[in-house]
Amino acid sequence: MVSGGVLLVERGKCKFTKKAKLAEAAGASGILIINSGTELYKMVCEKNETELDIHIPAVLLPKDAGQALRSLLTANTSSVGVQLYSPDRPVVDTAEVFLWLMAVGTVLCASYWSAWSAREAVTEQEKLLKDGHEVSLTVEGGGSSGIVDINVISAMMFVVVASCFLIMLYKLMSAWFIDLLVVIFCIGGVEGLQTCLVAILSRWFTSAAGSFVKVPFFGAISYLTMAVSPFCVVFAVLWAIYRQFPYAWIAQDILGIALIVTVIQIVRVPNLKVGSVLLSCAFLYDIFWVFVSKSLFHESVMIAVARGDNTDEDGVPMLLKIPRMFDPWGGYSIIGFGDILLPGLVVAFAMRYDWAGKKSLRCGYFLWSASAYGTGLLITYVALNLMDGHGQPALLYIVPFTLGTLMSLGWKRGELRNLWFKGEPERVCTHQGYLQMAKPPPAAAAHDDEDSSS
Repeated sequence: MVSGGVLLVERGKCKFTKKAKLAEAAGASGILIINSGTELYKMVCEKNETELDIHIPAVLLPKDAGQALRSLLTANTSSVGVQLYSPDRPVVDTAEVFLWLMAVGTVLCASYWSAWSAREAVTEQEKLLKDGHEVSLTVEGGGSSGIVDINVISAMMFVVVASCFLIMLYKLMSAWFIDLLVVIFCIGGVEGLQTCLVAILSRWFTSAAGSFVKVPFFGAISYLTMAVSPFCVVFAVLWAIYRQFPYAWIAQDILGIALIVTVIQIVRVPNLKVGSVLLSCAFLYDIFWVFVSKSLFHESVMIAVARGDNTDEDGVPMLLKIPRMFDPWGGYSIIGFGDILLPGLVVAFAMRYDWAGKKSLRCGYFLWSASAYGTGLLITYVALNLMDGHGQPALLYIVPFTLGTLMSLGWKRGELRNLWFKGEPERVCTHQGYLQMAKPPPAAAAHDDEDSSS
């Protein structure tokens, strides 16, 4: 029996109401429950628990606060006083504001890089055609080495592959599996950070970027890449080792943003048809695994994976996150890579389309699609607060805004067919003049033959 004391217990698997009833029956004046993570959320009752008779306070503590209190109890043989209060939460979560800026900024930077790379490839192609290199005629407009254009089939397969991966995460979620995900994330983060740094530094170190050396198993690698790679590897390894530290989220966000930007630059949506299929599948995927999965798995699979349940981590590493520094409840505001990457592919397509057609910001599609993405993400955070913190599928709001804006503008301007099938604006081919300069007209050649025969 506990005579008037306050119990400190782990969250465990049983219901909050059962814990409170047992504590009250033991004579406790209150119960403190240590959460399995650093984030807090409201303790709720089950739907069938309509008649509860609990007369003691039950409080959920974040994991770090619970461990600190347990340390005090261990160090002090005497009792430790506890004062209960309910602090007010801020109306606007500043972490969500910065996370919104981070997500939109990532999409803008990745779109610019994708469009710039496509324009550089077209410029190089036209230069080769002007110089009379016939081999360049086989190069498609806007194509370049290392670029992958996805198609309708691969866009539809996204749902299957992503769902299988999510179920695997949910079923195998444990400490060792988190370590495996950390390794995978570090490999992708190193590649992304290296690609971004090389692209930026090559503007100043042109000779190092243009000089290559053959490395076993890797082929030809520039000296600049060899100089940058060790830094990227050390950066990722240090994050993996110290990822539990308070400011480790900064390094995680840097690696994540670099990875997202690199993927958007390499993987491209060739037209609006493929982009619509991709985002529509992602739309259904997000809704199913956030809402519908509750009826099959008794909890939201997406939210459980994002929180990193059954582990000592604050969630899987495939997230951008910012701590709620001004929220007394603590925790992190998070956004998944897919909520930035998938819409970002379509926004980047809009910018490449504008640059290919030499459209201004107002007359193009990029400004409006990027604004639609930002609006959809903003409404996601509004809905998150209105729903009292319950997880929301961001693509539920982002996809209708982004696709709806592009399709409406395309239909209004009479370019929807071009956007949907071709993926590039109508333009006059300037290569014919180069080809005619390379060889004489057929009529002139025939006239010369007649003169020689006479």
